[in-house]
Amino acid sequence: MTKSEFISTGESGGIVAFLGPLGTFTHAAVDRYFGLNAEKLSVSAIDDVFIEVETGRARYGVVPVENSTEGAVNNTQDCLIDTSLNIIAEVIIPIEHNFLMRQDAETGKISRIVSHRQSLAQCRRWLKANWPQIPTQEVSSNAEAARLASEDSSVAAIAGERAAALYGLKIHAQRIQDQHNNSTRFLVLANELTHSTGRDKTSILVYTENKPGALFRVLEPFEKQQVSLTRIEARPARDSIWDYVFFIDFEGHRDDAAVQSVFNQLQGRAVKIKTLGSYPAALNSEGGDAA
Repeated sequence: MTKSEFISTGESGGIVAFLGPLGTFTHAAVDRYFGLNAEKLSVSAIDDVFIEVETGRARYGVVPVENSTEGAVNNTQDCLIDTSLNIIAEVIIPIEHNFLMRQDAETGKISRIVSHRQSLAQCRRWLKANWPQIPTQEVSSNAEAARLASEDSSVAAIAGERAAALYGLKIHAQRIQDQHNNSTRFLVLANELTHSTGRDKTSILVYTENKPGALFRVLEPFEKQQVSLTRIEARPARDSIWDYVFFIDFEGHRDDAAVQSVFNQLQGRAVKIKTLGSYPAALNSEGGDAA
């Protein structure tokens, strides 16, 4: 396990493990869902968030699962395949990237731009237009990028306002992401289940046979029961070459009659089905359903 940082900031009903360090967008998702006074355990890898909750050191975990611009977070998906944890909530965070520099930094002396891989990708057009000759470097998180910039005036970082304030950096340019409706979806994980709220989503994994029509046979029960899909994505099945596992999100709770009927019809149509969790659908920044 990689090095972790424990931050005690109050009572929240249990420790929350998250992809750190402080100042990341995942940190913002924790504060959005659990409140500013939650007890937080910052770890340096997505895998460690799962481990902390699975072993009981933390009661909850928060991880990014997909970005509206760059798509799925593959590391999170791989961990979901193996974990026994349940998804109990989702959080949608608008992502606004800023170009950060040390207070004494000079633009003409910037020799390196650092950020998380997805953040660099989300700002690629802006970087090409404004800093085409300066090399970029991937680091573990935006907050780590801000920390590096705070220690070296020749380094600029791409990160959020929270990281800028935390590390005392000046914002040289605001909202530099290429897509201004950019947002990231985060999952809240736990060793517990949720009750139906009437506006829920369910996430499952479906393993199918590698033969024509396999995916159609899996999707047909959803159409018959009028259960709306909100997301479907394929990932290679790690235990078999050229076989795939499908991540499927849909409206409804696992206890709903229509969803139970879908599950019953899927028997015999799929090699294996794993329910990742049923949970309340998140609201977007305008207050509507995120889905």
